[in-house]
Amino acid sequence: MIPIALSLLLLIAPNARAESIGEVDTVFKLIGPDHKIVVDAHDDPGVRGVTCYVSRAKTGGIKGALGVAEDKSEASIDCERVGPIAFAGALPVQEQIFSERISLVFKKIRVVRMIDRKRNTLVYLTYSDRLIEGSPQNSVTAIAVDPSTPIPVK
Repeated sequence: MIPIALSLLLLIAPNARAESIGEVDTVFKLIGPDHKIVVDAHDDPGVRGVTCYVSRAKTGGIKGALGVAEDKSEASIDCERVGPIAFAGALPVQEQIFSERISLVFKKIRVVRMIDRKRNTLVYLTYSDRLIEGSPQNSVTAIAVDPSTPIPVK
């Protein structure tokens, strides 16, 4: 029963909502919310003790208020060890751990975890993509795991 519940949790985790940490206004809008930079926290569902902080632009104005604005592709990421690192099980060498829509239909921001086996390091990448054409803008961060705790890889 527990392995089934864990499998279901891991399946829905990439679509889990981020936890909002804060925001700052960047442009005043007379009508609708201001343009902002938002900072969200994303706990890695496969690695307990790791949280990624992603900052990105959020479009305001009338389109932003109605949910039809397309946010900019720029984002920044920093992942930190927030407790003892423990693995839920063997991890794929590369796995999307978070995805969120940043336009009405076609654009998403993604966080992908990669494993650098040689250096026993977790590497996290954030980027945005579109159905037709993505953006080359990205940000990367890494967490070295103590050599006495090898990262279990599938």
